[in-house]
Amino acid sequence: MNANTISLAVINPDAPVDSLEAKQPHIDNGTECYDKQGYFSRDYMEREWERMWTRSWLIAGVESDLPAIGDFFLFEIRDESIIVTRTEQGIKAFYNVCPHRGTKLVWDERGNKKVFVCPFHSWSFTNNGELRRITDESTFQPEVICHRPGLAPVACDTHAGIIFINMDENPAPLLDSLGLPAGYLEAYQIDRMKVVRHVRSEWGANWKVGVEAFYESYHLHAVHPETRGVMGDLNVQYDLYPNGASRMIVPLGQPSPRIHDQVTVTEGLKMMLQDAGIDASGFKGTAADVRRAIQQGKRERAERLGLDYSRFEDGQLSDSWATGVFPNVQIGCHPEAVFIMRFLPHESDPERFYYDTMTLIFPADDPDYRPPLWMGLPEGIDVSGNQRPATEHYTIEEDARLGQVLSQDSALLPVVQKGMRSRGFKGQLWGEQEQRLRHFHVELERRLAQE
Repeated sequence: MNANTISLAVINPDAPVDSLEAKQPHIDNGTECYDKQGYFSRDYMEREWERMWTRSWLIAGVESDLPAIGDFFLFEIRDESIIVTRTEQGIKAFYNVCPHRGTKLVWDERGNKKVFVCPFHSWSFTNNGELRRITDESTFQPEVICHRPGLAPVACDTHAGIIFINMDENPAPLLDSLGLPAGYLEAYQIDRMKVVRHVRSEWGANWKVGVEAFYESYHLHAVHPETRGVMGDLNVQYDLYPNGASRMIVPLGQPSPRIHDQVTVTEGLKMMLQDAGIDASGFKGTAADVRRAIQQGKRERAERLGLDYSRFEDGQLSDSWATGVFPNVQIGCHPEAVFIMRFLPHESDPERFYYDTMTLIFPADDPDYRPPLWMGLPEGIDVSGNQRPATEHYTIEEDARLGQVLSQDSALLPVVQKGMRSRGFKGQLWGEQEQRLRHFHVELERRLAQE
């Protein structure tokens, strides 16, 4: 970086180098301005599919959605449908297609089946992929079916309660590909969390526009002005990891340095105190004291509820550790809940994508304990985790009820997508507050260059 580059924040300058909170060493990703055709071109879209999507570890779902033998869900991406199921041998994945005539085998999004039966000719398969029965098998010449055609497997692995699939026939090991430090995701015990809302909505932009919008906090003051009273948008720590992984630690419970009043405990800050189990009406400090109070309040609540928070840094209790997993995921990490965002490509239109979000809560016996307000759960959502809700599907014209902040993003991104088509726009010019975007594109182009 040159001498004129702005100095970016370090959340905890005293964090030991082996701490998950420690600022990572600078990575020089250059200053290249990338070709904007990648946001519109169908040829580029197909190259992404063949060289990146089908060769990358993708988050298909979470382990808590498959508690029993026979439980399954479908992971849909472009024209591929993949069955992810818990077998007696563990979690496995298979292409959702009958090897007989290519019929889609399973139509329900989730359920429990130890046997999958094809709706076309009633061929059946055990949920570990083995052929169970061929209808009227004696009418087939033995040479046609002597290989006992079972379901085509998809590489599948799990990490920290998250299920990954990879369509490559011989993928690199998952842990070698993720890029995140050991213990990073494990600390949140996502395997014990339960999905309380799952939404899949269609947005009017390229999937990369979606990733980019959520990989920086530079836009908060302009697009989400209501966050200025509760989020330190200029105090964000950005960290880059191998293989396109990254994170930003966004301090919550403090006003933005962009606003003059750094003293008043606003209604937004009071709501965050309430979120932490603190009676805001009796709070005596100033705005500068709120973040620390949230940390202390959550530790006290955790002790009262028998939750072990010793594995968490203080900053993890108050701040959003927005964590990027290449190619298409952002995870908002909190001890109480995680918000998994997946930016999935459209089947055929490079100027649309699916925003797939899962809100998971770590169960606790406390009526005031719930996912952070910024996750945008509508009123009335059951946050007990006792029952897995059905996935909500929304078209591009429908309101997905994602909350104020996410609704602002969904309205803006089509405008960004259209503006990028202008002859006056030559390509994105990223600053250091957008370093995660450049890091993402360096990795994307590296993969697209591979044969």
